[in-house]
Amino acid sequence: MDNRIGEMETFLAVARGGSFATAARLMRLTPSAVSRAIARLEARLGVVLIRRTTRALALTAEGEAYRDRVAGLVAEIDEIERSIGHAQEGPRGKLRVNASVPFGSLYLIPILPRFMEAYPAVTLELALNDALVDLVEERADIAIRIGPLRDTRLKAKKLGRSAMVLVASPEYLAKAGEPRHPDDLDRHRLLTFSFRRSLDSWPFRIGGKVVQRPVEGAFLGNSGEAVRLMALAGGGIARVGRFHAAPDLAAGRLVSVLDAFNAGDGEDIHALYVGHERLSLRVRAFLDFLEAHLHLPA
Repeated sequence: MDNRIGEMETFLAVARGGSFATAARLMRLTPSAVSRAIARLEARLGVVLIRRTTRALALTAEGEAYRDRVAGLVAEIDEIERSIGHAQEGPRGKLRVNASVPFGSLYLIPILPRFMEAYPAVTLELALNDALVDLVEERADIAIRIGPLRDTRLKAKKLGRSAMVLVASPEYLAKAGEPRHPDDLDRHRLLTFSFRRSLDSWPFRIGGKVVQRPVEGAFLGNSGEAVRLMALAGGGIARVGRFHAAPDLAAGRLVSVLDAFNAGDGEDIHALYVGHERLSLRVRAFLDFLEAHLHLPA
């Protein structure tokens, strides 16, 4: 009798652990049993899922596609089994959420106590990281992303949109003067992003048209937080999402400049998750909670 679910779980353990030995420990099997399970799976599918070398294992393209598809299926089966007998008890279990450091600290953490009070049977695991993580590989349930969506494997729930704004500290402007026109930026230090080198321009609305103005950064940061902190320190003028600078603008630590030329563009903010026909109760509860309680500046 074949054990397809068991083979799927074994394959996922190998994909996560990077070796048969690690998967064997996770599954409480012998390495040879893990190897046989993978061999049966590959034989049934008629493709090679894992490329074996003397030093390491690597997923083939077919292996990556299979991992992405079955990870959600196995998670859904686990959720169904856990929910038996607890259908009336509501969301429960561990919920893993990933977000950038500034978004998490400014907007998520202040509202999370209310979620925990509403759903005491859910254990919340929050990871704040400015690096983009793979939800499947990291086994995260939900990730908050700001900007263009790139992973077509994931479902997305739009949480809001944040306009872009040019900001600088009052101290910097007192020394360098406030720009009155985008052309004045030639005489200023500009703070840009090291990971957006393909976008060496800032948009401005001039004469009723949006014009891309080339910029050359005097400082390049690898995250929005690095650029914001540099602006706070008086390093120059930065272009960031208003959601990121809102507390500093309200407190006067930063001020906006060239508002009359703002192009009106912005960044969409989404909650990403692995889509299944039947979402777990805790994931659905958290998505609904964000929609009801997350308030972002326009």
